[in-house]
Amino acid sequence: MIILGVDPGTLIAGYGVIERNGNTISLLDVGVIKNGSDVSMPLRLKKIYSTLCSVIDRFHPDEFAIETAFYSKNAQSALKIGQARGVSILASVNHEISVTEYSPREVKKAVTGKGAASKEQVQYMMMSMLKLKVTPKHFDSTDALAIAVCHAFKISAPRSGFKDWASFVQANPERILKVK
Repeated sequence: MIILGVDPGTLIAGYGVIERNGNTISLLDVGVIKNGSDVSMPLRLKKIYSTLCSVIDRFHPDEFAIETAFYSKNAQSALKIGQARGVSILASVNHEISVTEYSPREVKKAVTGKGAASKEQVQYMMMSMLKLKVTPKHFDSTDALAIAVCHAFKISAPRSGFKDWASFVQANPERILKVK
């Protein structure tokens, strides 16, 4: 199974293509889509869309994973990232590839075990897991790989069959520790 992961951004967008074969994950491609700050937003979005379409045409991924929008204090940044996410998702949908979204915290937890991991920790894990020989210049590319790896882990994880914590507790009372 081939998975394309995308870390959206209008100035720098990262992408990573991995292949999952059983329990093995291998790197197929990694890179960034760079736009200058002097380039108009429509042209930035066009470059993101056309580059991702080119990556899709080259690798024919089965799955597409993207980071959800992260809103901090700057609404303008959130809007711009939303536009980058939109054209990225459109590239996938136009190629009839299903889209799955993951929060930054979920991705970090999946690849490092810690939801508040730093970008350096995520990069280290991607370098180690995928046996990268050269450190990528931009965190956006290793973040994109982490999104793809997170998706690979999620789709291969066994499903519990429980809709929520309460139904798990009800079905497994012997597994619950009681604190006095």
